[in-house]
Amino acid sequence: MTEKHLICLDLDGTLLTDDKTVLPYTKQILAQLKKEGHEVIISTGRPYRASESYYHELGLDAPIVNFNGAFIHHPTDDSFKEVHSPLDLDIARDIFKHVEHLNIQNIIAEVKDNVFLHYHDELLFEGFSMGNPIVKSGDLSMNLQECPTSILIQAEEQHVPAIRAHLSDVYAEQIEHRRWGAPYPVIELVRTGISKAVGIQYISEYLNIKQENIIAFGDEDNDFEMIEYAGTGVAMGNAIQALKEKADTITLSNDEDGIGQFLAQYFNI
Repeated sequence: MTEKHLICLDLDGTLLTDDKTVLPYTKQILAQLKKEGHEVIISTGRPYRASESYYHELGLDAPIVNFNGAFIHHPTDDSFKEVHSPLDLDIARDIFKHVEHLNIQNIIAEVKDNVFLHYHDELLFEGFSMGNPIVKSGDLSMNLQECPTSILIQAEEQHVPAIRAHLSDVYAEQIEHRRWGAPYPVIELVRTGISKAVGIQYISEYLNIKQENIIAFGDEDNDFEMIEYAGTGVAMGNAIQALKEKADTITLSNDEDGIGQFLAQYFNI
């Protein structure tokens, strides 16, 4: 009997195809592994409201990592001790004040499932209104009254390096910042020390699964820590090169059942 494993799935660019669906073969393999007693979790930069439909589609009954580890909770078990690690509100307000002059297009602050947009933007509004959150537009320094789970800075590609350099220079001890891929070209900020690895470690200890029996799949730079922490870190075929270099192995792309194909081979299905 194979020891119980924890299978950790990033969503965008990993579990989800480019048109944001889960391929039937991968879904079937995950269902079979769950039936055999393995645990499957989602570990994503998305808030829960934007990952809930996939949680239910896969028939999951385990905790979930949202906001890249800033919010760890169990959607179906109130006895699970959730962990919420937001940014300091004063630091957040300082960031709002200083990045506004760095060629940004917008700033979005999220407090769990509530969304605050600095500038109203119909397209962004649509993208962040998944799951019917409370959405407010207007000056974040005024509107945001509690510590944000994460901050997103939207900017054109050519301005991203300068913004990230500023964040590293000024806030290195208070925040982590990572780049999201398409369709949302944003820089995400979370509290320092927060990563998906923190989330999967917390859940693996709760489920009593050894680190060596953790398999994690990812494609972007917000997956670095998780891929390195897992016993088996798997980069998707479409992953950025830097992640492929950190991973233990590389599978097919998100549009080619990369997760299903790898797991079928790994577990000899």
